[in-house]
Amino acid sequence: QNANFSAVTEFILIGFSSFPHLQLMFFLLFLLVYLFTLLGNLLIMATVWSECSLHTPMYLFLCALSISEILYTFAIIPRMLADLLSTDLSISFVACASQMFSFTPGFTHSFLLTVPVMGSDRYLAICHPLRYNVLMSPRGCACLVVWSWTGGLVVGLVVTSSIFQLTFCGSNEIRYFGCHVLPLFKLACGDNVSTVAKGVGLVCIAALLGCCLLILHSYAFIVAAILRIPSAEGRHKAFSTCASHLTVVVVHYGFASVIYLKPKGPQSLEGDTLMGITYTVLTPFLSPIIFSLRNKELKEAMKKTFLSKL
Repeated sequence: QNANFSAVTEFILIGFSSFPHLQLMFFLLFLLVYLFTLLGNLLIMATVWSECSLHTPMYLFLCALSISEILYTFAIIPRMLADLLSTDLSISFVACASQMFSFTPGFTHSFLLTVPVMGSDRYLAICHPLRYNVLMSPRGCACLVVWSWTGGLVVGLVVTSSIFQLTFCGSNEIRYFGCHVLPLFKLACGDNVSTVAKGVGLVCIAALLGCCLLILHSYAFIVAAILRIPSAEGRHKAFSTCASHLTVVVVHYGFASVIYLKPKGPQSLEGDTLMGITYTVLTPFLSPIIFSLRNKELKEAMKKTFLSKL
């Protein structure tokens, strides 16, 4: 047994090895999606920054969401694009740990979408409009954003430190396009792997389900408040104010549930890779599109800020 034991010092990312003839097409597609993701989020941030009428809590949270998406995609997609064109798919132990910790903006993204931040903004705007300006003060909004980032950093640090204190031996091939939680657990060895896996799984699932339950609780009050509005036009206007947030929530948590809550069982490399792409590449790409297309005020501000200068 001692002769067969060798500690892993680097990993090999083989997520796209099942698609050898499609790697160039994937590279062009993902590069285009990545550039559009960056452009969309930067446009939202620049519009909110330059338009004084958008200096409100909702758009402050939207800017924070755009920042988390830019950092999240920057930590993963450039490396993925490089691997699609390279024959050297190795990544050092330290670089792998750093990439996993870079998933922190993903946790922050979940906290920003949930009730204490963007959810509470929509809840107060609809259910308590007269107290909105008092309860959602600039200082309070800044504190909520800081707490969301702090929560994301804490969860990211706990998950990363828990996994990389394990011993990795034997195979060093990660069946994924990045250093993700589940593929790394399959490479770990030792008596404490099961315990650590249960602990990390509990943290991730608790964060995911906790945010989902809080959002459902908030929207139950929102729907009840909307239904009490007597006119159909008023109900439509009230619902449209939170339609973009609700759409992004469904997309984000829907894809996240597929990744983190899928049942145990044999999984193909192709299936794991394609499911991971939906959450890593597609979700950040859709968010700025949904927020800009579903928000009339933001669309008008973009036209005023950029199209008028052409």
